[in-house]
Amino acid sequence: MSQSSEAGQEIAARFNGANAAFREGRWAVALEGFEAALVLDEQLEPAGIQAARCHANLGNWAAARDAFARVLMINPASYTAWLESGHACRRLGLFDDAESAYRRAAGLAPNRHEAFVSLARLQEEFGHFDASDETLAKALESARATSMQTVALVHRMMARYRIEQKMPERALASLEVGIRIAADAGADVNELCEWQLDRGNALMLMGDKERAYKAFGAASASTAEATLQRLAQVSYAHNLWVEAGDVLRRSAELNPTSSHSLLALAKHLAECWNITEAEQLLDKVDTFGPNAESAGIRANMDIRRGDAEAAVKILIEEAKAHHTGGRECSRVAMTSLYCDTYDAKGILDLHQWLFEPLAAQARDRSSLRRKPLKGRRIRLGFIAADLHYQHPVNIFMQPILRELDREKFECFVYACGGLFDDQTRLARERAEHWLEVEAWSDTQLAARIEQDQIDILVDLLGHTAHSRGAMLARRAAPYQVNYLGYPGTTGLPNMDWLISDGVVTPDGAEEFYSEKIARLPGTVFCYAPEEEYPLPTFNSEMESRQLTFGAVNNAAKFSRKTLALYARVLEAVPGSRMVIRAPSFGDKQAVALFRQRFEELGTDLSRLTFLPPVAMPEMMAAYADIDIVLDPHPYNGGTTTMQALWMGVPVITLEGRQFVSRMGASFVRAAGLEDWVAANEDAYVAIAVAKTKNRKQLLNLKKGMRKKLQARPAWDPVAHTRNFEKALIDIIASENVIPAE
Repeated sequence: MSQSSEAGQEIAARFNGANAAFREGRWAVALEGFEAALVLDEQLEPAGIQAARCHANLGNWAAARDAFARVLMINPASYTAWLESGHACRRLGLFDDAESAYRRAAGLAPNRHEAFVSLARLQEEFGHFDASDETLAKALESARATSMQTVALVHRMMARYRIEQKMPERALASLEVGIRIAADAGADVNELCEWQLDRGNALMLMGDKERAYKAFGAASASTAEATLQRLAQVSYAHNLWVEAGDVLRRSAELNPTSSHSLLALAKHLAECWNITEAEQLLDKVDTFGPNAESAGIRANMDIRRGDAEAAVKILIEEAKAHHTGGRECSRVAMTSLYCDTYDAKGILDLHQWLFEPLAAQARDRSSLRRKPLKGRRIRLGFIAADLHYQHPVNIFMQPILRELDREKFECFVYACGGLFDDQTRLARERAEHWLEVEAWSDTQLAARIEQDQIDILVDLLGHTAHSRGAMLARRAAPYQVNYLGYPGTTGLPNMDWLISDGVVTPDGAEEFYSEKIARLPGTVFCYAPEEEYPLPTFNSEMESRQLTFGAVNNAAKFSRKTLALYARVLEAVPGSRMVIRAPSFGDKQAVALFRQRFEELGTDLSRLTFLPPVAMPEMMAAYADIDIVLDPHPYNGGTTTMQALWMGVPVITLEGRQFVSRMGASFVRAAGLEDWVAANEDAYVAIAVAKTKNRKQLLNLKKGMRKKLQARPAWDPVAHTRNFEKALIDIIASENVIPAE
């Protein structure tokens, strides 16, 4: 055998082995094999393309772009390399380079649709709809020369992009045409179900629920696991939890050995408090081998049981195994806020350890050049995911978006979440610039923020599900501010400031925060609901009825320490009762668990009522049945405390040493109820005893509560917004680090 023949066989062996690993999704192994083949034959174009794809699948977009550039040196006429190089550039936020790459690809193969579709999407991303329509027409023309199935595919590709960008009317236009073409072309049942799923999604985004439900019903006839899983995800995005559960159960029945289907159903059951069945499914999945997602679901169940300490132990082990500062670390951070065992210093230390790895490769502030501020508006960016109905971030941000001084600020919102409803539409109308960036990489988003020349970037996410912590740690704007979305220090490198108030972060508390602190007068959040919630009718019957304490929060806040505190109050106030409402209490198992915990504390269970969640108007009206709210600890009520006060119900709160355990004190003091704030647990119980002795006085307080609040600065959305704006201006003035262009 000749030497060249042996070399050829070795190249083929390495290439084929790499391809096998690629098909199995083992990208790093495949990359090593393709690179080895390229060492032996640097002109092997297929190996170069596959190596670049490995980088892309690993999320290494810069390396992918460079690898495609290597292919183009081998073959400058490679349609595939130009097209996929465009994808890499887009993910890197190199939008001009992406456009050039797509145009080169289209020029090389005008009979292929992919480059035209990619270019049309990019054009729509920047609002160039006329240009996009022209480009899409070229894509459809090239597709028509191939087959009508390809024409339908083009319509679907554009429709899904438009749904992602929350342009449902444009998406529906593509879908209606595409569905007819697909049906005429003989598409099978599962493919038509996919079409109906997208159609239902677009209709829901348009607010046409009746037609959307019919489309989702048609989609649920699918037998394809991927379609059913996606249908469940879309259902969740539109708050159709029952329907999502039905779909996930069907998927698990059709795919009994699929860990993906079983885990998705287990997660749903756990969140709906069907703990027994969820654990049975997780046990089955664990027989397939170790599974990080299974461990995460078990941790989530512990949180919902009010046992955050157990959840943190599980999550920290995952974080240690993958200590990159990513989403697994954000879960630890968020869960730690519910723990009784962490003090303020412990929270800071934990957060800084979790996100220390993100400090690497941070962008230097001096590289973020901006035009001088004199003579122009401040470019203000918000990163948000939760501007939807009744989410706390939405409740507190809507007045700010409404009242923001447009002569001083130009407002950009980078929307990272999937939920979209009437409140999202309202927020979008109130923002001058709105971009849907949920599917964008951190690099792509940072590049767009730079292109928009944002001066000060306000993060409303923190360490919640859609966190962009890695991007913020690498720095995306000259000034980066944590506000509203995360109640405490983020521990993120390059998170410059935390907007707070003088109670949640009093003088001297700076040592517990990785950020500098900007304090608002009044409270850090302003509750000014735009919906009408009528006050209860306060009459003499309330003075003579059985005294009722109340608590309305997520079950995670009802820690063992909190339950013990509630039990002490009930014991100290004979004849009283307590109503506890939480989303989890729609499940009998959750109620049984918390009843057991109170029983262990010696509480007469007949004095307790556990209530499930209800619609917001009903929940607000139900405050008429509560005389005094008992705030949880260490994670105080936030929105629920404000809502209770708004409905005329005073709140007893225990003041702690960190942000989450001082929110109650901030709100209650701002309401003028200083004597309802307890310094310790004994004082908490003593306040409950003292405030229930004179029922007439309590009733009079309740009658005048809302009028009293409306006269106070903390409930004035205009004053609050002016204070918020001043805080941003003061942050810029205090550092003055924006380098002039």
